[in-house]
Amino acid sequence: MKLVTLVTLKLEKTMKNLFKIVTFSFVMLLGMGSMTAQTLKQDQNTPEVIAKQKTEKLSEALGLNGDQQRAVYRALVVKENNYAKDVNGKDAMNAAVVANKKKHDEVFETSMKKALTDDQYKKWQSLRN
Repeated sequence: MKLVTLVTLKLEKTMKNLFKIVTFSFVMLLGMGSMTAQTLKQDQNTPEVIAKQKTEKLSEALGLNGDQQRAVYRALVVKENNYAKDVNGKDAMNAAVVANKKKHDEVFETSMKKALTDDQYKKWQSLRN
């Protein structure tokens, strides 16, 4: 009788521990799914993702080769990073913000002029307007 009681108690303790482990694992899996979804949302707004999307569109519209795509991508990443730092979310009427925007646009314009042929550059300017 003592042996049966001892085995039963040990089995109950093991089942409780197993239940705790399964519950903990389930909660962790739910949490990881939530974290992954948040990370994916945040990744869509990074300068690199935005630059890649714009580069793909420009590549199709202008017929860019591989070197041009890399140069355009780099120029767009620099522009997006600078805009995120100095322009986006700030008062558009502020003189400092306007000056920063103009400066960043000029740098971007120069980079694009270097990367594109004359015909591509003209077509890119017409696409912008």
